[in-house]
Amino acid sequence: MKKPIKRYTKLTLGVISAFSITACGSGNEQKPAPANPVVQNSQVNQTTMTNDLLKEWEGPYGGVPAFDEMNLENLYPAITKGIEMHLEEIEAIANNPAPPTFENTIVAMEKSGEALDRAFTFYSIWSSNISSPEFREIQGELSPKISEYSSKISQNEKLFLRIKAVYQNSLQDPLPDDQQRTVQLVYEEFAMEGADLNEADKQRYAEINKELSKLYTQFSNNVLADEENYVVYLKEDQLSGLSESFITAAAKAAADRGREGEYAILNTRSSMDPFLTFSNDREARRKVWNNYYSRGDNNDEFDNKDIIKQILLLRDERVELLGYDNYAQWRLQNRMAKTPERAMELMEAVWPAALKRVEEEVQDMQAIANAEGKDITIAPWDYRYYAEKVRKQRYDLDSEEVKQYLQLDKLTQALFYTAGELFNYQFESVPQGTVPVFHEDVKVWEVTDKTTSEHIGLWYLDPYARKGKRSGAWATQYRSHSHLDAEETVLASNNSNFVKPAPGEPALISWDDATTFFHEFGHALHFFSSEVKYPTLNSGVRDYTEFQSQLLERWLSTDEVINQFLVHHETGEPIPQELVKKIKKASTFNQGFATTEFLASALMDMKLHTTDPEEIDMATFEEETLTALNMPEEIVMRHRTPHFGHVFSGEGYATGYYGYLWADVLTSDAAEAFTEAPGGFYDETVAEKLVKYLFAPRNSMDPAEAYRLFRGRDANIDALMRDRGFPVPSEEGSEE
Repeated sequence: MKKPIKRYTKLTLGVISAFSITACGSGNEQKPAPANPVVQNSQVNQTTMTNDLLKEWEGPYGGVPAFDEMNLENLYPAITKGIEMHLEEIEAIANNPAPPTFENTIVAMEKSGEALDRAFTFYSIWSSNISSPEFREIQGELSPKISEYSSKISQNEKLFLRIKAVYQNSLQDPLPDDQQRTVQLVYEEFAMEGADLNEADKQRYAEINKELSKLYTQFSNNVLADEENYVVYLKEDQLSGLSESFITAAAKAAADRGREGEYAILNTRSSMDPFLTFSNDREARRKVWNNYYSRGDNNDEFDNKDIIKQILLLRDERVELLGYDNYAQWRLQNRMAKTPERAMELMEAVWPAALKRVEEEVQDMQAIANAEGKDITIAPWDYRYYAEKVRKQRYDLDSEEVKQYLQLDKLTQALFYTAGELFNYQFESVPQGTVPVFHEDVKVWEVTDKTTSEHIGLWYLDPYARKGKRSGAWATQYRSHSHLDAEETVLASNNSNFVKPAPGEPALISWDDATTFFHEFGHALHFFSSEVKYPTLNSGVRDYTEFQSQLLERWLSTDEVINQFLVHHETGEPIPQELVKKIKKASTFNQGFATTEFLASALMDMKLHTTDPEEIDMATFEEETLTALNMPEEIVMRHRTPHFGHVFSGEGYATGYYGYLWADVLTSDAAEAFTEAPGGFYDETVAEKLVKYLFAPRNSMDPAEAYRLFRGRDANIDALMRDRGFPVPSEEGSEE
C-alpha cells in the first residue's frame, strides 16, 4: 500500500487511491465544490511563488522531504504546476522528431515527472496520515484534475505510437532483460488503458476516469467521517474485562476529545478488536461492533451504497469500451491468476473447509455460553469474546497474558534483528531533528549494510492512531530505489494505528497486531532490497506483492525472536517457554473465523465485478450473495461493501482482494522451504535465494518464474491447508 508511483500510466485509472493519496466513501450526485479561499489564493500565487512542495529534496541521506515545512496552502498550486511540468515533458517525448528508441522514449518517460512525484509525496501524507476538512476540500478540487492529467498521458496518440514502435522492435531485436521487461510493462499498461481506442471512445474513457476519481474521493472521505464521528463513550462501571493498559489509553482518548472522566472506544480496528475480545458488557460490545461494521452504511450524508453502484456502472462501461465482458476479466489479465475463474477456483477450494471449521468453533463457543448460564445465541459481537474463552479453556492461553510480553519498542527491535539476519541490514536511530517528520509520533532510522556500511535508505515509523489518520496499517515509499543516472536510496514508511499509551506507559499490542507489524515491515524490506534500474520495475503485481510481506510474518514466532524480544513490560523477564508452547499449539485456532471473514470479502469483491451492475441492488446484493455462499450468521465480512476501501476508494485492490489468499499459497509453500532447510528460518542458503529471487528483482521478471527459481517448482495449495489446520486435498484418504 504505497504512494502513487510516479510517471505516466501509474497515475491512471484511480491508482491514486485510498492506499496512495486519499484516505483509505456517498452522495449520488456531484455538486460544485464550495468556494475555498485557500484554493483561490493558491491559484493566484501559483506563478509567483517558489513552491516548497515541488523543490528538490535537500539535506542528508541524498535529500529528504521537508515534512516539517508542509503548508497546505502550497498543495493545490504544487500539484497543478507539477502536472503542467510533467505534461510538457511528455509532449516533448511524444513530438521528438528522432525515430523512437528505448533511450529517447522509455528512459525519457522514466525520468519525467520528478517534481510532481515529490508533490504527491506530501499529498499522500495529508491524505493518509494527517487529513483535515481543509485538505479534503482541496482534494475534491484536485481529484478531477489528476484524472484529466492521467488521461492526457495514457491517451496521447503520438506517445503511444512511439512506445508501440519500441515494443514491436524489441520483439524482433530483443533488448537486455530488464529493458525488455520495462518496455513490455509500459506497453501493456497503455494498451489496457485504451490507448488504441478511437477518439470518441477515448473521450468517454477519460470522462469515466474523471467521474470515478471524484467518487473514490467521496467514498474514502465518507468512511473517514464515520470513523471520526462514531465513538463509543463508556463510564467506569462498563469497563469489566478490559485490561488496565486498554482502560488507560481509552481514558486518554476520551480526554483528548473533551470527555474527561469517560472512556473512548474509537471506531478503528485496533480499538474495536480488543474491546470485542475482552469486554464483559454484551450491550457495549454490540454497540461497538455495530458502529464499526456500519461505516458507510448509515443511510445519511456519508452513506456509500449509491456511490458504489455508480462506481460499478462506470467501471463496467469503461472495460466494455475495451471489449471485455466484465471488469474482473480486464483487471486480472496481467496478474498471476490471469482470469477471474482461476481466482474463484482457489477461493472455492478453501471456502468449504473454512465453513466447516466455523461450525465447529461456534459449537464450542455456544457450549461455554450455555455452561455459564447465559441465555444467548452466539452473535457476531460475541464471536471474539467467546473465542477467547475457548482459547483459554482448550489451550490455557490468555491473549491478555501474551500481550504483556508484546511491547512495541521491543517488537521494533525484533524487526531489525530479522532484517539483519536475512538481509544483512542494520538500523540506527536518526537523532531527533536530523530528518524532518510530519508529526511528533514519527521516528526515523537509517538503514545500512552491516558488512559494507553502505547506506540503503531511511525507515520512518508512524505507529499511533489519531484523528485524521486513516485506519488500518500500510507501508509506503517516499522515494523508491533506481539507478538511472545516479543511485537513489529508499525512503520507506510503515504506518499503524496502535492505541497510543498514556505518558510513561509502554505500548502493548496483541499477537494479531504484532503479526501485522511484521507484515507491513515485509513491504518495507521489499522496497529496501530493490536492485532494479528502471522505476517501472518497482511496480508490483497485486496478487504477488503481498507474498513477501505475508512471508515475513513467520519470523515473529521463531525461537530467536521470541527468546530475545518478548519480555514482560514490568519485570523484563522473558516470556515463559510454557506460554510459547501454548502460542504455537494454538496457531491454527480460530482459523475458521479468520479465513471466512477474509474470504467473504474477497468473494464479494469478485461477485460485484463479474455481475452485470445494472442487476445489482446495493440494498440487497451483499445479503443475497452471502446467503448463496452459506455465510455463517455469526460472522460478518472483514470489510463490508460500504466501507471496502481496498476496492472502492481506488482501483489498486479492485477484484484483487483475493490476492492475499493467492499470496498466502506462496507464503505457506515458501515457509516450508525454510522449515525443510538445516538452518530453519535463518538458513543462510535459503535466505540468500529469498533475497535474490523474491525480493531484489521486484517486477523485473515474471513472478511465477521468480518463484520457480526460488523453490525449484510451482507452489501448491497443500502447505496453505496444513497451515490453517484444514484437510489437505492431496492427503485425504491416505494413511496418517
